[in-house]
Amino acid sequence: MDQPVSTPVARRTVLTGAAVGAVALTAAACGDARQAATKPKTTETPGTALTTTDKVPVGGGVVTGDIVVTQPVAGQYKAFARTCPHAGCAVAAEGAGLACPCHGSRFDLSGEVTQGPAASNLTSVPIRVDGTDIVRA
Repeated sequence: MDQPVSTPVARRTVLTGAAVGAVALTAAACGDARQAATKPKTTETPGTALTTTDKVPVGGGVVTGDIVVTQPVAGQYKAFARTCPHAGCAVAAEGAGLACPCHGSRFDLSGEVTQGPAASNLTSVPIRVDGTDIVRA
C-alpha cells in the first residue's frame, strides 16, 4: 500500500500566504468604502431648512448634518454631501475650503477636488435660499 508523502511547508511560504491574504482583505474593505462613497446619502429631505445665510461665512462653509453648505462669493450658496468620494469619510469646512481628515483630500468651496487622493468632486446637493433660510430643494 502506498503511503502519502508529505513535504514540509516552508515558514516563508506560510508567512507570504498570510500577508497576501491580509492585503486582499484590506483591498476589499477599501473597495466597499469607495463603492459606498459613490452613492452619498443625505438624510435631509427636500424642503428641510439646513441653515441660515448669516451662519455661512463668505469664503467659507458650515456643516449641517450630512451636508456642507458653502458661500464661495457673497450671495452665492452651494451645498454638497459630506461624503468624500475617495473612501467615504465625512469632509469638514476648513479655512477657505473643505477637507477630508482620513486621507488628506481637499476641495474648494465649489466642491471641486484640489488635492487627492480623491479623483472626483463632491456630490452637489440642490438648495435654494428662502428669505434668510437655506433650504434643501
